[in-house]
Amino acid sequence: MPFIPHTADDVRDMLATLGAPDIEALFEEIPPHLRVQELDAIGRGLSEFEVMQLMRARARADGTPLCFLGAGAYEHHIPAAVWSTITRGEFYSAYTPYQAEASQGTLQTIYEFQSMMASLTGMEVSNASLYDGASALAEACLMAVRANRRARGTHIRIARSVHPHYRQVALTTAAGQGLTFEELPFDRASGRTLLPDGAGGTRDAGSAHGAGDISAVVIQQPNFFGVLEDVDAVTDWAHASGALLVAVVNPISLGVLKPPGEWGAAGADIVVGEGQPLGCPLSSGGPYFGFMTTRLQHVRQMPGRIVGRTVDLEGRPGFTLTLQAREQHIRRARATSNICTNQGLLMMAGTVYLALMGAQGLERVAQISRARTAQLVRALTAIPGVRRAFSAPLFHEAALMLDRPVAAVLRALAARGIVGGLDLSTLYPQLGAALLICATETKTSQDIRRYAAALDEVLRAPPAAGDAP
Repeated sequence: MPFIPHTADDVRDMLATLGAPDIEALFEEIPPHLRVQELDAIGRGLSEFEVMQLMRARARADGTPLCFLGAGAYEHHIPAAVWSTITRGEFYSAYTPYQAEASQGTLQTIYEFQSMMASLTGMEVSNASLYDGASALAEACLMAVRANRRARGTHIRIARSVHPHYRQVALTTAAGQGLTFEELPFDRASGRTLLPDGAGGTRDAGSAHGAGDISAVVIQQPNFFGVLEDVDAVTDWAHASGALLVAVVNPISLGVLKPPGEWGAAGADIVVGEGQPLGCPLSSGGPYFGFMTTRLQHVRQMPGRIVGRTVDLEGRPGFTLTLQAREQHIRRARATSNICTNQGLLMMAGTVYLALMGAQGLERVAQISRARTAQLVRALTAIPGVRRAFSAPLFHEAALMLDRPVAAVLRALAARGIVGGLDLSTLYPQLGAALLICATETKTSQDIRRYAAALDEVLRAPPAAGDAP
């Protein structure tokens, strides 16, 4: 949008209309000692031309490295029609869906998004998006405690193979509201989540919390290591324990994997995830959008807004806000959340992306991504000093073990124009020198050969002093 600054005359006229002597008078409610007088660390203001020059220089400095980094943010091809559509004025500037008579386009887009996400996850109802995947998980944990009337406590068991940032956000958001969390460990050989003693399958040493104390179990598919979990066993164990099953999923993977609504005997209860793979660029970390779907029986515990389709008195179809479970619309004490349609523009991008791709297109993206990752793993594990960290089947990420600390290897790869992946040693120190890599449909055989050649060159050099694992 064009930037139109206020002139001095504009400011004077507005202040006169308000009856204020100057701009400072508009902030008189803020005590003087709380006001920042000078921002010494910030330089002078720049003109529009100077800002554009600066941003172009910054972009050139970033370069265009070959990227094999995933870990929750994925480089997928975005059809040009996605952002060409949603940057049109009627999409780009449309935000609020409050007035149904003036917001039918926005409401219909939200309705289509909800319909697609419910179908993709195998659930019955969807909301209109959340801030991101991590906050969606936090909201799901709070929702599960409200919805599970059978549980005696507010305890959540969460797999340690769930994205570490998601776990941290859930803990930060929900722990202050009385929820407690306990991690389910993963099997060091397979990378899959271990179930407690007596639950069937692989087992751990159990928990201090017995059946009936657990409000929800959280599992990610594929998990943070790219490993495909035995979600049927985990879902059935959660339900046998009287807990709801919260699923964290990658929406692209659902083009080929069984939807959470069909996991186990009864399916997942709440499904969340990050919508960034659906037509949103990486953009230095955001903004992104989260999604949430659930069973119809839990709909009144779902945060955010839900758009419904109806007909008017003349039988014409229309769209309207059906449920609005946030404090802006009802008494604060009865609100489930302050989440709303917040990331509406990104949600619209996801809607257009899914509409363009269709079921066959989404399946093709998922299949090619999985094939490229398998090709990448074969190429890298053929190099001496590289092996797979886990034995279980993968989707489009994989954890590898190196014969030296990963950080130095990644620095050497970066010097060769390659973002080689994520160093897992800080997030999972027990793994040692582990590297998380990712390939999507954007990676070619030539890209993979280039990465393998660069890694082989780096690992042929002897480790620097102190770099031996």
